[in-house]
This record gives sequence, C-alpha cells and structure tokens, in this order.
Amino acid sequence: MKNIKTLFVFLLPLAVGLILASSCASSKITMKSGAQLWGENCVRCHATPSPSAYNDIDWETIGLHMRIRANLTAEETNKIVEFLQSAN
Repeated sequence: MKNIKTLFVFLLPLAVGLILASSCASSKITMKSGAQLWGENCVRCHATPSPSAYNDIDWETIGLHMRIRANLTAEETNKIVEFLQSAN
C-alpha cells in the first residue's frame, strides 16, 4: 500500500503538468492566424503556392491531404484553408 501511495504522489504532479502543458500548446495554436500557421508549417517541406493558384474546393482537398502529411490538427488545417480561400 505504501508503494502505491508513493507512486501516486510522484505521478499525480506529472499528470497535472502534462495536462497543463498540452492545454497551453493548444491555446497558442488558437491564437495564431491561418496566415501565421501557413507560413510556419507549409514552408517546412515545400515552396508555398500563391493562394490564387487554386480555387476554394481545391484548397479544401489540399488541406485534407496536408493535414495528414504534415500532421496538422483540424483547427490548424481549417485556419490555413480559410486563409487561403479568403486570399484567392
């Protein structure tokens, strides 16, 4: 029983820290605009095309593809696609 209490005392702060860290990371993403996310993420792997290079439907399809390829969240993808659609 003592081992369980000791384990709990050490694991509880770690779990709370991880939860807080993940919520801070997601709030940083929430504060970023689609243009910022586009500039930070897309250029990691390739040259970014002009927003006018594709129409709204194409950007939605590209967004879904790149969400998987670039490991983006749904929120990041939506913001990037909305930015590209508004700029084309």
